[in-house]
Amino acid sequence: MNRIVIVGASAGGLTAAEALRRAGHKGAITLVGDETEPPYDRPPLSKQLLCGQWGPDRLALRSGPDLAALDLELRLGVAATALDPLARKVTLADGARLSYDTLVVATGARARRLPGTGGVAGVHTLRRLEDALTLRERLRPGRRLVVVGAGFLGTEVAAAARGLGVEVTLVESAAVPLAAAVGEEAGRFVTRLHQDHGVEVRTGAAVTGVLSAEGGVTGVRLADSAGTSVVPADDVLVAIGCAPNTEWLADSGLSVRDGLVCDEYCAAAPGVYGVGDVACWYNPLFGTAMRVEHRTNAAEQALAVAGDLVRTGERRPFAPVPYFWSHQYGTRLQAHGHLRGHDEALVLDGDPTRRRLLVAYRTGDRITGVLATGLKPAALRAWRALVAARTPWEAALAGSNAA
Repeated sequence: MNRIVIVGASAGGLTAAEALRRAGHKGAITLVGDETEPPYDRPPLSKQLLCGQWGPDRLALRSGPDLAALDLELRLGVAATALDPLARKVTLADGARLSYDTLVVATGARARRLPGTGGVAGVHTLRRLEDALTLRERLRPGRRLVVVGAGFLGTEVAAAARGLGVEVTLVESAAVPLAAAVGEEAGRFVTRLHQDHGVEVRTGAAVTGVLSAEGGVTGVRLADSAGTSVVPADDVLVAIGCAPNTEWLADSGLSVRDGLVCDEYCAAAPGVYGVGDVACWYNPLFGTAMRVEHRTNAAEQALAVAGDLVRTGERRPFAPVPYFWSHQYGTRLQAHGHLRGHDEALVLDGDPTRRRLLVAYRTGDRITGVLATGLKPAALRAWRALVAARTPWEAALAGSNAA
């Protein structure tokens, strides 16, 4: 294990490099990234940076001296274009071919776009620093923003824009925002939160077109149960999900299905590992494959991969309780576990006026997740422990009633 190539200068990629150095790896580590900026943090793009609270300089994950101390070969501003796992070589867009003994794939995901909107000024996605800076320049009091997609990214941007005095319309094709991910009650909680802050929420609405004049967006055409309508807009944010960046692996022979398919050790093939948004790995704690697009998971997964590479004893599967959070209008939503695909979402506490919500999630006969806001940290940790212990559903509820 002398030559390690990490493709993806992301939080996961950088964490893997740091963990390897801390564990005593003395060999060469090459970190490849398609952006020219050194590794930076992405969650603040839709929050502190977009609101103008932070400048780009605060996003850097490590200072220049700290990066230099890792003794990495940095290949920034160049994308990986192909992989030959038999020859153990990665081809880059500039024609270089990098040999490796171990490869860590951390290429993340990219924002999905609305068809036919390429080249229309004022239509945005938000995934990179340049995206956030462009959108921030346009968010001013009195301007009109339509957010297409009421997932966590879309709702965070809507909240940030309202804080800047922008008129916001939030468009969602489902009947209840976020229902597929966190259940209808949690989705209604978020909906009311936005409505209370002056956001117009349009649900059950499909975007049938983006209107423009002189190359700039002027509105969004919607179709819903009431027919068709046009929402005026100066800007449109498309937040309809992400696609994992796996195209460069197309001819590699590796299994790609909603990301790079990995086993419980995050290994995709001999000498190849996946980390972060791009990795679809088998989580034995929940007995299912999952791909988690959250910052905490990327870092934890990178630490697990680094540990697997340097460990000499029994291997340890990567079996975390995934965690994510979202901050909107001063309300911090936190979730532990695997919420998607749940069989039941039981509301144990719900008081929108006090910004309180506690939802427990059941899959089969086990508690598999919890989402809360306004809950004391110790109580939330106790619920997480129930998920981590694979506690039977009835026992989990009995314990909560006893408390």
